[in-house]
Amino acid sequence: MSRITIVGGGLVGGLLAIFLAKRGHTVHVYERRPDPRKTDVYAGRSINLVVSHRGWTALRAAGVEAAVKEITVPVYARMMHDREGKLNRVPYSIDNKAIHSVSRGELNRRLLSEAEKLANVKLFFDHRCLDVDLEHATCRFELDGKEAVEVKADVVFGADGAFSAVRSKMAWGRFTYSQEYIEHDYKEVAFPAHPDGTPKMDPQCLHIWPRRWFMMMGLANQDGGFTGTLFMPHNATAQSPGFDSVRTPEQVQAFCREHFHDALPIVPDIVEQYLRNPQSSLVIIRCSPWQVNGRVALIGDAAHAIVPFYGEGMNAGYEDCKVLNDLLNTFGDDNWAEVLHRYAAARKPNGDAIADLSLRNFVEMRDLVADPRFLLRKKIEGHIQARHPDKWLPLYSQVKFSDIAYKDAWNEGLRHDRIMEEVLSMPDIGEMWESEEVERKALALLESMSG
Repeated sequence: MSRITIVGGGLVGGLLAIFLAKRGHTVHVYERRPDPRKTDVYAGRSINLVVSHRGWTALRAAGVEAAVKEITVPVYARMMHDREGKLNRVPYSIDNKAIHSVSRGELNRRLLSEAEKLANVKLFFDHRCLDVDLEHATCRFELDGKEAVEVKADVVFGADGAFSAVRSKMAWGRFTYSQEYIEHDYKEVAFPAHPDGTPKMDPQCLHIWPRRWFMMMGLANQDGGFTGTLFMPHNATAQSPGFDSVRTPEQVQAFCREHFHDALPIVPDIVEQYLRNPQSSLVIIRCSPWQVNGRVALIGDAAHAIVPFYGEGMNAGYEDCKVLNDLLNTFGDDNWAEVLHRYAAARKPNGDAIADLSLRNFVEMRDLVADPRFLLRKKIEGHIQARHPDKWLPLYSQVKFSDIAYKDAWNEGLRHDRIMEEVLSMPDIGEMWESEEVERKALALLESMSG
């Protein structure tokens, strides 16, 4: 069996350690931050996560599904809050399927504890990666400014996030890399529960305040509260306010009163939270290759950091772990060069596709969910799916409730766009959307646009 160094003890690093340790490898995990089980390393800058089908598939394969499910809340629909405070609930699927909300900090702590139960896993915190010898799979770590320690391994995995130290070292060679900041930043807003611990909103919905150029959203926690997030442009534009234009207590109060007035009674200290919590940026990372020399590889955000608007960043990282584990089953635990080559070839196109899908879903959540035409499209797609489940699976269901490769879901979503554009242009579509004529039209277009 191999000696494995995992750089990064976050969500993906923790699960990867469990997978590899259960195969018999000796796994050492090095994390630059303090132990999150002893201090809140996510304070004020967390976005709640959702575990979807791909995540559960990986967690089940690693044997930790039950341990994670204990800390999740099922979410079955989006709940839109319009400017007048009216609510509109839109289910995620016609089959009443759920995604599961989970606190990032709680999940990180749970996976680290599960990993530490395994005798062949050791966790090291406050260790910052200084260097990686790509040829010899050797890392240098610094602990609190002390003399650096050198750690030799057979294989190194960079699971150290969007600003990966391992990837930075790989970039010295023949390496393609892009880093794209979107124009939006975010701030956390905590929605408290009632004094008796009951939630103030429906906990089984993702709550969204879509405002075209910006939005606020909230996902439930087990304590009855919600972790909310405000997404807004870094700089104000002619169309939208920005974090740079909403800065004083008076500006924040006026901003919230104008755009989120129904949230004010739910979050009475929203102004104080806005002024107190840090403002964080959102970045997309694309790179290649994901592995070098059959000894060093990237996984999770280190390979494919994306924006959080499909709730798939963690799930994509967990699918990375599952694919890697499956390849080890096929090619053996002593054939790392072949396994890592095939892992990178399989996952790179899907990493790019989920980045594109996440940007697409941002537009949908921020803008289209308040558009009657978009809501009509959702109803038509649900009707066709109910009548022909073998022929039509909406893009959201492909991404969240199936194993369909992200790159294939992206292409199928584009085909659905073309079909629905023609369907929605039919005369009187708003009155006849459930008719056989609309159904025949959609199916005919599906057939003619295949391949």
